[in-house]
Amino acid sequence: MGNNNYVSRRRFLKTAAVGTAGVFAAPLIVPSSVFGAEAPSNRINVGVIGCGRQGRGVMSSIMRNADTRIIAVCDLDSIRLADAKTYTEQSTERFLNTPHTGVKMYGDYRELLADKEIDAVLIATPDHQHSRLAIDTAWAGKDIYMEKPASLTIHDGRLMSNAINATGRILQIGSQQRSSKQFRQACEFVRSGRIGQLKTIEVRLPGDPPGGNPNTMPIPANLNYDAWLGSTPYVPYTLDRVHPQGKDGKPDFDRPGWLRCEQFGAGMITGWGSHHFDIAHWAMDTEYSGPIEISASTVFPAAGSGLWNVHGPYQSEMLYANGVVVKGMEESKEKPNGLLFTGTDGWIFVSRGDERVTDSDPIKETGNAVERGPISASNPNILRELADDEVHLYVSENHTRNWLDCIKSRKKPIAPAEVAHRSCSACLLQQVAMHLKRKLFWDPKAERFKNDDEANSWLQRPERPNYAIQA
Repeated sequence: MGNNNYVSRRRFLKTAAVGTAGVFAAPLIVPSSVFGAEAPSNRINVGVIGCGRQGRGVMSSIMRNADTRIIAVCDLDSIRLADAKTYTEQSTERFLNTPHTGVKMYGDYRELLADKEIDAVLIATPDHQHSRLAIDTAWAGKDIYMEKPASLTIHDGRLMSNAINATGRILQIGSQQRSSKQFRQACEFVRSGRIGQLKTIEVRLPGDPPGGNPNTMPIPANLNYDAWLGSTPYVPYTLDRVHPQGKDGKPDFDRPGWLRCEQFGAGMITGWGSHHFDIAHWAMDTEYSGPIEISASTVFPAAGSGLWNVHGPYQSEMLYANGVVVKGMEESKEKPNGLLFTGTDGWIFVSRGDERVTDSDPIKETGNAVERGPISASNPNILRELADDEVHLYVSENHTRNWLDCIKSRKKPIAPAEVAHRSCSACLLQQVAMHLKRKLFWDPKAERFKNDDEANSWLQRPERPNYAIQA
């Protein structure tokens, strides 16, 4: 679990904003509104923090469950906030054929966390806000569904996982591939020895284009920009650094520019990498560990080429203690998006098939590739049905439903906090190696680089005091 101290509960109770109601105590038991006799159908009341492109997708999935209601929304963009209220009320009525009104709106997430009616929270903000919000939500006594990646730094991810462990909350990371049959099957086949001894895993990710307008612009009146920057250093506002503003008071949910700024995220290495490297860990049974050697190379955008500065096409290689080598790369016609597991007796390839996630993700092209999605193998017999004595992994058929079920049962979800932290860490280790341009040696138990002060300086970033995580 690493050697960092748990996040202080007193810190959250001291700093949480609750309006005029005063400081509230963070319950460490399941809220009565989840299980109480007065709760209709054991309804789970959900609040949403971050109502942009990713948030709306998960909101739609949550709203389709009759035992759940989204009763509050929070966003730093007042136009998106008002739209989220309307979207929630209208969509719930459409999905469940029942009226749903009175969804509350909050401009400060701390006020949402102080709402005693809320049992669980969806966090779908930009990446740099994830770990802090998860920590505060856990200490507020609420369960969490959080979009990946788990954190912007390995240090913050450790604090997040520690807080979930200390409070006993349920956290599901949005690694929804774990709830897709073909990814689970691929991991079962690999762990059952269908391809012999596993030797290598190729992880193929989309790329991100450079560009973006760096020119300073006036801050929109509807955006709390200082809070949006959060713990990161102040930089002038420009549209391509945040998200599209839309027109005529209507929000625009096109892919936001912050995804391509290292101040707020690491690029596709965590964007898609959090999904695929998580599956690699699942197949290797290294979900609570990490690599021991890491090397990577890339070309970052040249100065003056625009605002966006995340990594370009890259190559990486990570050695795990079990002897498996995990190779990362940008997808191509010959090597389509997905994971290729190669062993002494064959290979298995798994992907999302023809699914596209965003307009900027490359269209899947198989080209001359031997592999085909969503799952294929060097020999069809490799994909035969599992026998009773082979490896059978955790089955989830719906990622949000699994989260809701675990809120009720208090069982561990399919993508819990520590697993999320470890898969994100594998991605962030590659980002550090891209910058330092040399092989790095990692201790996955201590979560430190070995005898390398320069590399260890990348494990944590300076934070603005008003928005810092305070242990």
